[in-house]
Amino acid sequence: MNELDWYFIKDIENLDTPALVVYPDRVKENINILKGMLDNTDRLRPHVKTHKSEEVTKLMLEAGIGKFKCATIAEAEMLGMCNAPDVLLAYQPVGPKLKRFVALIKEYPGTKFSCLADNLNAVREISEAATNSNISIAVYLDLNVGQNRTGIKPGNEALQLYMDCTKLSGIEMKGLHAYDGHIHDADFNTRMVQCNASFEPVLKVQAGLQKKGYAKPIIIAGGSPTFPIHAKCTDVECSPGTFVYWDKGYQTAFKEQQFLPAALVITRVISLPDETTLCLDLGHKSIAAERELKSRVYLINAPELEVLSQSEEHLVVQVAAHHNYKVGDVIYGMPYHICPTVALYERAITIEDNQVSGEWKNIARDRKIIT
Repeated sequence: MNELDWYFIKDIENLDTPALVVYPDRVKENINILKGMLDNTDRLRPHVKTHKSEEVTKLMLEAGIGKFKCATIAEAEMLGMCNAPDVLLAYQPVGPKLKRFVALIKEYPGTKFSCLADNLNAVREISEAATNSNISIAVYLDLNVGQNRTGIKPGNEALQLYMDCTKLSGIEMKGLHAYDGHIHDADFNTRMVQCNASFEPVLKVQAGLQKKGYAKPIIIAGGSPTFPIHAKCTDVECSPGTFVYWDKGYQTAFKEQQFLPAALVITRVISLPDETTLCLDLGHKSIAAERELKSRVYLINAPELEVLSQSEEHLVVQVAAHHNYKVGDVIYGMPYHICPTVALYERAITIEDNQVSGEWKNIARDRKIIT
């Protein structure tokens, strides 16, 4: 291993493993790359699900990004704590979550919060909660463009629902939300064709509302895979998230995006069961494990190791006979899926000038911070 390698940590002997480490200079560069991929920073609404930290949020604010997207109340609260100007909870709040959302709006008046909705009963509950609290809640209509997870399919029914929502007290209809997470083909042209096809009905809903005399709805669309495509639509807000840390999965699949890997997991060899087997302290409590076994971590400085099995605290790998590995050796791993990996760690250790420099708390990994 060359000490000039970007990921190398000189004082690694002071860092217990497994550990999540981030490289702030690379995070900043990824933010700059993102800004350079579209015409207007005001069209960026990055998702905070990947990093879940105040420090990264503040780096984005310093870079002129003022709009954000999140999926949990804790992430929304973290953004409120950072005085983020505009926050979309990309979720339909129901039951206790709605009560917590109202409490957030009242606790952080400097942040303009909004949420999603896809049916009239839910919006009526949001309306009642807003009216009872003497506040106005901004709402985006959640459209199902093929993910088949949430949302109403774009068409006449969606058009009518939007119009019905505008009649309710305490509700401010802001626009349309269209997440196309089902589109992740590695071939860019294939991805573009599918993205444009799924987005066309969204534009028809927008045009239909304008034709009926409503203000032009804001459209929030896409994630990381389709970001380069939506970035070319000059009046669409874009919501990539993974870009900030990047990962092996997206690096492999979406080669047209030049973001830098900025977060790794560090592991050590803890046992040599036999002459061709190593055991690392990187179980599925330490790295996202929803992918198939061999696509969970890329071992940067040991790519020849073949993963055999994984349990809660252990990762067993195969190595050629007569190898030079020994107990205590450090291995640097790039997660294939960084977002759920971050959620496994309460803190990320920062690495600057190839040395440990501090830590960033992943405070929004918790289901609740205060509210």
